[in-house]
Amino acid sequence: MARIIFMGTPDFAVPTLQALIQQHDVIGVVTQPDRPAGRRGDLRPPPVKVVAQEAGIPVYQPERLRKKAAIEALKQMGIPDLYVVAAFGQILPQAVLDIPAHGCINVHGSLLPRWRGAAPLQAALLAGDEETGITIMLMDAGLDTGPMLSKRPIPITEVETGESLHDKMAALGAELLIDTIPGYLDGSIQPQPQDDSLSTYAPQISRDDGRINWNDTALEIERRVRAFTPWPGTFTYWDDKQLKVHSGLVIDGTAQIGQVVATGDTIAVGTGEGLFALGDIQIAGKKRIPVIDFVNGYADFVGSVLDQHSD
Repeated sequence: MARIIFMGTPDFAVPTLQALIQQHDVIGVVTQPDRPAGRRGDLRPPPVKVVAQEAGIPVYQPERLRKKAAIEALKQMGIPDLYVVAAFGQILPQAVLDIPAHGCINVHGSLLPRWRGAAPLQAALLAGDEETGITIMLMDAGLDTGPMLSKRPIPITEVETGESLHDKMAALGAELLIDTIPGYLDGSIQPQPQDDSLSTYAPQISRDDGRINWNDTALEIERRVRAFTPWPGTFTYWDDKQLKVHSGLVIDGTAQIGQVVATGDTIAVGTGEGLFALGDIQIAGKKRIPVIDFVNGYADFVGSVLDQHSD
């Protein structure tokens, strides 16, 4: 049983923390500060903090780990065998990496060196990858550049969304980590360097990335809708109002780019290649509904051109 300090923040990190609590001695948890959430802006604790407090584990929430005071506070939590990191949300400086006796292990949501960076799950979906997976790696001062301890793949289905893949990967990460720690600590699992020439980068996603560009191909748009479910979601503009696009399919056909057309029982939009058949959509201030129901209420939707909006 290893003495561990865990660093993580969102839902993705929760299964890993829960598994560590069952299998090891978690002496502390480091997570991001509580943030305003909801319409009222009430402070909401990170999911990891909730789990830690329920288990009676001390929690530390530094604004920035690079500050000298934060590093000293970490040392006061004790010198563990390992730091285990899963979706923490801050890059660890070398002074932090040097604290644990056996280094820092990261649960990363891709098969490294493919998709280093902040949003590997979404990047794999956007690229149309047929599989992704989890890599357990030793951390260095770079961005997901450290040597690898273990990998485990998972297939990506044609209907996979960011939400469904997230849940599978979170469970897989916890499982692989628990399988890896004993071998790493006893020396039977040796770190393997990454091939930097094969690396790709998965940048941080913003809300603006959800805006659909109808010049893209229908396939690219369909992947974007799935990748950005549930966050940040995908949207366009109609009648100068934001229109969220929750689902859709690629179908054959052509139309002016951005134009809404009726084809059989389907309502679709012209793209750079092919048609994107709309599924569920949601106009600003209203509920999510199937596009057919939307057309019944807004007859002028068919024939209009989407994304006619002045920024």
